[in-house]
Amino acid sequence: MKKSFFKFLIPIFLFINFTNISYSKSVPESFADLSEKLMPSVVNISTTQTITTNSNPFPFQFPPGSPFEDMFKDFGTPQQRKTSALGSGFIIDAKGIVITNNHVIQGAEDIVVRVNGDKEYQAKILGADPEMDIAVLQINSTDKFTPAKFGDSDKARIGDWVIAIGNPFGLGGTVTAGIISARNRSIGLSRYEDFIQTDASINVGNSGGPLFNMNGDVIGINTAILGQSGSIGIGFAIPSNSAKIVIDQLIKYGETKRGWLGVRIQNVTKEIADVEKLDKPRGALVASVASDSPSDKAGIKSGDIILEFDGKKINEMKELPLIVAQTKVGKTVNVKIWRNKKELRKKITLGRLETSEDFKTKTKKVEKPKIGEIEELKINVRNLTKEDIEKRNLPKDTTGVVITEIKKDSPINFLSLNDVIVEVQKKKIKTIGDLKNIIKSAIKSSEQTILIVIYNNQNQKRYIGVKIK
Repeated sequence: MKKSFFKFLIPIFLFINFTNISYSKSVPESFADLSEKLMPSVVNISTTQTITTNSNPFPFQFPPGSPFEDMFKDFGTPQQRKTSALGSGFIIDAKGIVITNNHVIQGAEDIVVRVNGDKEYQAKILGADPEMDIAVLQINSTDKFTPAKFGDSDKARIGDWVIAIGNPFGLGGTVTAGIISARNRSIGLSRYEDFIQTDASINVGNSGGPLFNMNGDVIGINTAILGQSGSIGIGFAIPSNSAKIVIDQLIKYGETKRGWLGVRIQNVTKEIADVEKLDKPRGALVASVASDSPSDKAGIKSGDIILEFDGKKINEMKELPLIVAQTKVGKTVNVKIWRNKKELRKKITLGRLETSEDFKTKTKKVEKPKIGEIEELKINVRNLTKEDIEKRNLPKDTTGVVITEIKKDSPINFLSLNDVIVEVQKKKIKTIGDLKNIIKSAIKSSEQTILIVIYNNQNQKRYIGVKIK
């Protein structure tokens, strides 16, 4: 009986041992050969830009909240200083096209790329995408470079070995190794997040550097770390498949061309799924539809739940923006929605995100206010805005101009920056032009003194007589 029992067990043990061997991979003996091969494709990036600040003219600081803090905040001498930043990148073309993060080169006046740790080149920006934090540079040289090759990030699995090469803390080419810790991570940095998480050490300066698999292919762009004090074993990389779509567009057009649905979406909670008689929480709930958008034209309504887009199931709300953005502009796609407790199908022809009103509003730059010089008073002014009135709690019907600069020999050099001129010679001031015309008229006349009404920095109304002759 015992013999037959052990005979039965032996093949089972052999089978278990065989399956363990077949599914496991040996730990790499060394990363040296792979690192040596990849180093020439990885670059160090340094940038410089000029920052203007006002120095404190006083030998002390006003306490926070003090009324004097606002009163004297514009005093002091503007000082310019050069700041530098360090990052990493990698070459993808023998002609010197380099990939890095947008935040590495944003605002840069000068970009220097160091190849092989010694040779330096100037570089220019071909295109940048703040939404996914990617930038494409061109090295200014006719030299031939060693490019890295993109791999298929979709094939990367949790537990796979990876190596990161970069420029942490400006130390130059540094290799760290680890594994893929997780996939499809979202950490709230941007709209399009699908990060690869790794425990390969990534620190300040690694930004923009490559994450390689064991075949030497780039499967990610190292972008973020968890915590500001350095690597704690949790780093994040943009998957190469998502990045490559953006990179190709930046090289070809100098800008991105993302698909656009024209909906605002939110998560489908368990409670919403129960009310809508959906089998489980899934998809993206349409909170609103932009007027005249692709979704509006296709008949999508608020309250619809998008379950499938172009043949791809939407399990979580966060998946939809990324899938839509990666879809070609102008493509007509099938969309499966859940409405009134049943499935419906719609056909939607995608628009372009960058030309939509939503995007324009979001990215609209705040225009610098127009500054006008009043030569006779030796001051510079700008028009008073609604924001000024609200911020300073001035009367709602206030109009005037704000003083932005006062020269030392100005007849009103006893006033302060940000004082608001509201009247001159008992005439209301609405624009810079009004002030110029009234002053010129007063000078041409026989008037020796003009009457100016201001609101000072404490919002107190003051009448001031100013000699002009």
